[in-house]
Amino acid sequence: MRQTNYQLFDFLDFSPSLDEGERLWRACTPTAIEEIEGDVFITIPFQQQHNSNEITPDHSVPKKEYRLRIKSYGSKILRISLSLGEDIMEDSVMLSLSDELKGKNPLCVEKKEFEWIVKDNYGNKKAVVSFVKPQIDWWSDLVPAPADSINISFFPDGVKEISFSEYDMFSPARHDAFALAYVERKGNQQRATCSFKSKPDECFYGTGERFTKIDLSGKTFQLRNQDGQGVNNRRCYKNIPFYLSSENYGVFLHTTSFAKFSLGDHSTRSAQILVDEPLIDLFLIGGDKPEEILRGYRKLTGFPSMPPLWSFGIWMSRMSYFSANEVNEICDRLREESYPCDVIHLDTGWFKTDWLCEWKFNEERFPNPEKFISDLKEKGFRVSLWQLPYISRDAEQYEESIENNYISKSHKGLSGASNFSVEDYAGTIDFTYDKATEWYKGLLRRLLEMGVVCIKTDFGENIHLDASYHGMPADKLINLYPLLYQKAAYEVTQEVTGDGIIWARAGWSGCQRYPLHWGGDAAASWEGMSASLKGGLQLGLSGFGFWSHDVPGFHGVPNFMNSILPDDLYIRWTQFGVFTSHFRYHGTSKREPWSYPAIAPLIKKYWDLRYQLIPYILEQSRITTETGMPVLRALFLHHPEDKTCNQIDDQYYFGDKMMVAPVMNSENIRDIYLPKGEWVHFFTREVYNGDRWLRNVEVPLDTIPVFVKRGAKIPMYPIKVANTDEMRKDKVVEICFD
Repeated sequence: MRQTNYQLFDFLDFSPSLDEGERLWRACTPTAIEEIEGDVFITIPFQQQHNSNEITPDHSVPKKEYRLRIKSYGSKILRISLSLGEDIMEDSVMLSLSDELKGKNPLCVEKKEFEWIVKDNYGNKKAVVSFVKPQIDWWSDLVPAPADSINISFFPDGVKEISFSEYDMFSPARHDAFALAYVERKGNQQRATCSFKSKPDECFYGTGERFTKIDLSGKTFQLRNQDGQGVNNRRCYKNIPFYLSSENYGVFLHTTSFAKFSLGDHSTRSAQILVDEPLIDLFLIGGDKPEEILRGYRKLTGFPSMPPLWSFGIWMSRMSYFSANEVNEICDRLREESYPCDVIHLDTGWFKTDWLCEWKFNEERFPNPEKFISDLKEKGFRVSLWQLPYISRDAEQYEESIENNYISKSHKGLSGASNFSVEDYAGTIDFTYDKATEWYKGLLRRLLEMGVVCIKTDFGENIHLDASYHGMPADKLINLYPLLYQKAAYEVTQEVTGDGIIWARAGWSGCQRYPLHWGGDAAASWEGMSASLKGGLQLGLSGFGFWSHDVPGFHGVPNFMNSILPDDLYIRWTQFGVFTSHFRYHGTSKREPWSYPAIAPLIKKYWDLRYQLIPYILEQSRITTETGMPVLRALFLHHPEDKTCNQIDDQYYFGDKMMVAPVMNSENIRDIYLPKGEWVHFFTREVYNGDRWLRNVEVPLDTIPVFVKRGAKIPMYPIKVANTDEMRKDKVVEICFD
């Protein structure tokens, strides 16, 4: 067991032997404050500590001074920046400021006897540096007085106080968190940390697509993208350096470096941040409710764009279809048997060799791809294609990519092994190099001009870390890489087709601008389904608006490729998919409904329901592009005052008006929580009063618990269609659930 349960080792990453040349420097009482061109700068001395788990100041070493900057964005966002030897990114590809945040909101300083107050032009308090000493009734010197520290509180919205954790400790030498500190290694500033006070009942959300319980308090997360290899572990495809507190504030760590969040874990008194670079750059976001805070985060990093109408239809796929004949047979049968469907996705098998990504159709199995795609379009099917951002040494493009520096250069030689897969890829496409980005867009442009409508931007969580890139070191690029990769694919797709859309797995701050994202390689099991929902809800609490998942799970259990899927899992996951922003069947074995003949009629019923709901989904999607709300919403977003909702992660709001409680077991029983209000059952029209639990509800296989707010009007499409091309706005009707 290597865990020590001491913050210095387990969170700040010191070696327990203290023999790696690292030293901790803690912030002390500020010595000066000044306003320069509307920003406020606070001079903060730092004192080196003795090299020990007993944290005591080493006064033999002179203090070092650094300046913390406070900058205001709009009326409810503060930026807190502290450079400790590395330049702050004033701007980055992660940021996409809304117009209201671009104007200057100057700050000023008011000095009083025991505090400095930072205010904006309207007189709103934005920060306070306090010099008030703790009250003392001295009677013993058995334990020394606490060392010098820093006491700063921030008020991003002028009301809500967010304070550094000034004294989170057992004794002056035993600390569980530091208000502000950094780690020096052999004389070089290496990483920085800060912490904010947390309350005993405070809940935390966000940080990416977490597959764990929705309230993240009591957990520590490493913000480092990885191939999740499933959805039931700690690995994470989409790490987002943002968390949302039930105390009505949010924190966005503006970085691409590896980082950690410890949310009431290493200390229940603090929410802690560690970033693997010598600077801290935070945006503190205030608001009256969670949606407003998420909207503030999107004002900083961008709002999701609106996906095209056809994308809200059903996508059919498996890993993989291998020929035009196979695809045509499936599409013809879908039409013959009256299954509505809009998209057919070709996964790894459309290349000359399965998995060998060369961005070209196999000429034997897909002899005339332009005609193949055109013929499918006439039948109402659009084509989506899989690919990835790595170049194999066996690929046709290998020599060109090497000669033109389009891919990363391995430090171990150009044929260095991959960091991320058993596949032997030679390098990662370098999206920090504009010529490489344009080259990649050219590969996609040829496919899009054939009539392809969407590119599946798979992978991207990992890159070759033992390699060099044009724009930044590999360890700073890995988290940012999905944003650069997805941005390139999205832009060229929009340029050629007019529709801005991708189908992406990895993520980082800013990726929400380029929908849409799916939940990765879930196990085809009840556990996989449950964790998928948790991940989707948490991603919605991390600023993303549109999200999907592989129905009914990606891989078999225990046989990865060949396990038979039970009928009840297939139908229950289908029901869940109907009430998700986007709906795709995909996996390692057969996914077509006729492969499950006992339930195929029921599947068709739910496919038809999906198309009936598209007007409502469009209505809610437009709301998503303009607010902080995702389409799939944790109950907490609508009921932050209801502490029961703070913990629920197996139910969700589907837009503003509908609440869904999917069944995720073979017993066909579940508990359902109805928040305050009156609710109408979507299928039975029964009316229920809320603010209560419905226990052990029996749910027949042919239904799913869906409730509508009483009096809500749901726009629906009353006519059966084969695809979205057949839908007409003037045919939409409103159903009032009164």
